[in-house]
Amino acid sequence: MLKAIVLLSGGLDSATSLAIARAEGFVPYAISFRYGQRHRVEIDAARRLAQSLDVADHVIVDIDLRMFGKSALTDAVAVPKNRTLDEMSGGIPVTYVPARNTVFLSFAMAWAETLNAFDIFAGVNALDYAGYPDCRPEYIAAFEIMANLATKATVEGRGRFKIHTPLIHATKAEIICKGLSLGVDYSLTTSCYDPADDGAACGRCDSCILRLQGFLENGIDDPARYRDREHVTP
Repeated sequence: MLKAIVLLSGGLDSATSLAIARAEGFVPYAISFRYGQRHRVEIDAARRLAQSLDVADHVIVDIDLRMFGKSALTDAVAVPKNRTLDEMSGGIPVTYVPARNTVFLSFAMAWAETLNAFDIFAGVNALDYAGYPDCRPEYIAAFEIMANLATKATVEGRGRFKIHTPLIHATKAEIICKGLSLGVDYSLTTSCYDPADDGAACGRCDSCILRLQGFLENGIDDPARYRDREHVTP
């Protein structure tokens, strides 16, 4: 069976991407990042998912993007709350972390080469996260070209890297539906950008709103914990 590296944040999209990799017959190796994010609870979620979805190995990489800041996820910048879907679709949000996916994919590529693996799965999405430059199809295509120029394994002809983005054109509702069909336990995931100290989601950041809308469209309750469930509305 072929090995695949899966970027596993602990969120809904990455959990679904991991399940898809398994369903397609790959042996998944999960990689997560503790990068100074304010929502560090996602690392615990990633551990739970790695165990639940039976990965071959799970590596947690420590880097600190707080040294650069300039993002609501790594700096003293307020996380936007209660935005409409139209507001979310306009411009690059302050929750964008400079070069984050490039850093993550580079680590994944390095690990893949040591495992003689050439498949990398990323749960990026160009619909819900259209404002993020490193979630767009043209970016993924460019990174794949670079990966096949930059590694010893590809230069020597031992393989060709493929960046799999099975969710890139899917709505949140479609992603949830797919994950449920593959047995993903979404109660193990966390999506909130600004969770409480105990990990409960705020229900009002962009990520929470998109997640809640996705579950609503599937006609089921979101199993995530929220700070004040009575006032959580998509």
